[in-house]
Amino acid sequence: MDLKVNDVAELLNISEDAIYELLSEGKIPAYKIGGEYRFDPLDIESWISQRKDPVTLERIRETLGKKLGSLTFSLFRAIYRGSVFEDIKGKDKKEIINEAVRRFSKDLDMDADVLTVLLTDREQLMSTAIGEGVAIPHTRDFLIDKPYDMVSLVYPQIPIEYGALDGKKVHSLFFLFARDNKNHLHLLAKIAHFCRAKESIEFLMQKPNKKELLNFVKQWETKINLS
Repeated sequence: MDLKVNDVAELLNISEDAIYELLSEGKIPAYKIGGEYRFDPLDIESWISQRKDPVTLERIRETLGKKLGSLTFSLFRAIYRGSVFEDIKGKDKKEIINEAVRRFSKDLDMDADVLTVLLTDREQLMSTAIGEGVAIPHTRDFLIDKPYDMVSLVYPQIPIEYGALDGKKVHSLFFLFARDNKNHLHLLAKIAHFCRAKESIEFLMQKPNKKELLNFVKQWETKINLS
């Protein structure tokens, strides 16, 4: 179902006025029906994950830490529920996805083969690489039937080609699984912003373990919460 202005504002945790400003600047994909703006959910998802407009993501970032409740440390919570896997073998994205899913599918109560198909189908639609050696594999066709979101970080044994717009091979993959569409887009935007920071990329390239990653992410989220 296509979204209205108020839907997108709520999903991105920004004001409706901010959405209209983006529309007037031509910085967010939309179309009109009967004089009212409408948004395709897949267009919004791709718009966020491809990070075509850093200024726009910075506006979103300014609201991420101000949202009280479960979204305050949402990335920390999601990674806490997930896993971190190092040196996953595979010569291409399909093999990496297949091996990664085999390891964490049981945590999702999901058949590994089915989940692999959903994730690879999404990659065929458009690469989930966001640049700087990072990708966010995900699928809108699968929302987890749990009271929490889950993000698992996977480090390939060697960086792999992923169809990134900047041409860089991927060294870190954030597998994202959310319980609803709002949290899905929120976490997608948050991971994209996290990976815009030079210090975050340098940290990821060291292949930190789960404890180290959680400590780093918690400190980062604390900073944006106070900004």
